[in-house]
Amino acid sequence: MREVSIQQNRVSGTLLMHAPASGPATTSPSAIPRIARDHIVSLAKLVVDYALQPIIEINTGYVYGYEALMRGYERLNLQSPIELLDLANEAGVLVSLEQMLHARAIAKFAGLPEIEGKKLFLNIDGRTLHSGQQMLEAAAKALERQRVPASAVCFELSERTDNDSTPGFGAMVAALRTMGGRIAIDDFGLGFSELKLLCDYGIDYVKFDGHFVSGIAESQRKRLFVTTITSLAHVLGVRVIAEGVETEAEYIACREAGCDLVQGYFIARPSCELSALLPSYSHVVTARAKHRRDRKTDELLIRGQLAPLPTIYEETQLPAVFELFQHAPHESFFPVVDCTGEPQGIIHERELKHYIYQPYGRDLLQNPIYQRRVSSFVTPCPIVDINTDAGRILEVFANARCSDGVIVTENLCYVGVLSASALLTVINDKQLQQAQDQNPLTELPGNLSITDFVAVAALDGDVDRQFCYFDFDSFKPFNDRYGFPHGDRAISLFATLMRRYLAGPDSFLGHVGGDDFFAGFRICGGGGLRATLRQLLDEFSREARKLYSPEDQHRGCVTGIDRDGRDRCFDLLRCSVAVMELPVGVVTSDLDKIHAAMAHAKSEAKRAASGMAWRPFAG
Repeated sequence: MREVSIQQNRVSGTLLMHAPASGPATTSPSAIPRIARDHIVSLAKLVVDYALQPIIEINTGYVYGYEALMRGYERLNLQSPIELLDLANEAGVLVSLEQMLHARAIAKFAGLPEIEGKKLFLNIDGRTLHSGQQMLEAAAKALERQRVPASAVCFELSERTDNDSTPGFGAMVAALRTMGGRIAIDDFGLGFSELKLLCDYGIDYVKFDGHFVSGIAESQRKRLFVTTITSLAHVLGVRVIAEGVETEAEYIACREAGCDLVQGYFIARPSCELSALLPSYSHVVTARAKHRRDRKTDELLIRGQLAPLPTIYEETQLPAVFELFQHAPHESFFPVVDCTGEPQGIIHERELKHYIYQPYGRDLLQNPIYQRRVSSFVTPCPIVDINTDAGRILEVFANARCSDGVIVTENLCYVGVLSASALLTVINDKQLQQAQDQNPLTELPGNLSITDFVAVAALDGDVDRQFCYFDFDSFKPFNDRYGFPHGDRAISLFATLMRRYLAGPDSFLGHVGGDDFFAGFRICGGGGLRATLRQLLDEFSREARKLYSPEDQHRGCVTGIDRDGRDRCFDLLRCSVAVMELPVGVVTSDLDKIHAAMAHAKSEAKRAASGMAWRPFAG
């Protein structure tokens, strides 16, 4: 996106704007003398430089590519890149200026020590699309001069302009495809016809506008929007980029929503100094590891079911594709990847049958005048990352009707295909593992499910949340005196009372193990919950008393051995509860911090005469 330096808030360090398709220029009349405006391209050549901002793979922190952001316009007494573009448009030289800017950005990108497999994201002004073929030819020459492959370039089409209404837009997209370049919808969610572009033009990337990323960790509505659009994009085989990620919480929320790539201040600031750019950003990996919830369970299940089908490169000659199908008659399609191994879709045998079995069909395809390449036969296919939750993969596949399967990637590179039957096997195995996580005595969810609930609820700042950890007091001496069967009766009793008092649409009940239980809530205020917890604890104390002998009930204690090996009297069984509340607006993705705070609260609850401690979470 074009940067506006005077409004430095969000994406890539600034609020990025694009010029309107029509209307008066916003340039200050005195910014540049009128006589100099006739030489705006020459002046820009003297001052314009480009900063590169890393776009990273969300799960690994590896740099996937860079967005080129204009710098130096302020030396012309201009407030933003938009003013420079508007001046050029007034002077009738916008196409020439854009060609020069693209060449300069490509040269900057080529100066990186390692560009193999990396992408350069270039903004293109919507007012130049009528000269799309001319723009592409100039870009192709610049790429050739710098020895940068065309597949490394992605043009960002701002949705602040009505691209689809521009004459020849479809032809430009087709030419870009033939050239090997990529297309991204920028400012997604704020524009004219983004869904139509997404549906009709084979877009490669969707870049969410910073509005939808800012505060996403605290907004359930934003997370719902981003998650829904991301799932739709994945069904169409489109990658999703979240830009303007400024905090760790926003990064985690975007990862949970399924985004593939991220950029923003949390990752790295734009830099004109190439030496300041790193090949990967380890703090992202640290953040992901700290908040990872799935313990790799789904990933291991998915890897076990992947079919490593051979791939076809975009540059492969069609006769070689025919031979591949002939040598693998049991396969109906193969994935198509670019030179970096990133999948672009699939090529299906049925798309080639017309040419394979018709007289002179193969000769026709090999005729250079006909210009039919592998890319001419690529069809979209759902694409997901290896770290995607199995349930979400099933949702993506279900929404992609008549799909042959799902392409799975790791670090955005192809690793295999999940067929429908393989995906169902993954889901079935996951359900079995969840059943194994369930406590056999109480039939309540276990630790993995509890951790999942806490991690998701802690990011939901739209409501109050309460995490309750229950722990029996004096359970060991009770077990020692009466035996494990009586201990199991006490545990089953508490599980029954939990369901009676706490079960509901806004609650989650779990069994940590032994005499430790968990309950989580999404409710406003805690007054009613306090009273309910009090009733639960009191009834458990009354019912648990009945598990003792009449003599012990009369004495009100039992004799046992403490941790130091000495005889002492222990009170009758009761349960204490530590409650941690996250009020509206408070979010965290740091589970270690939650657990540390809860440990202090549990100690406080055991010391309290009421057996209850209630603490707000100090994020």
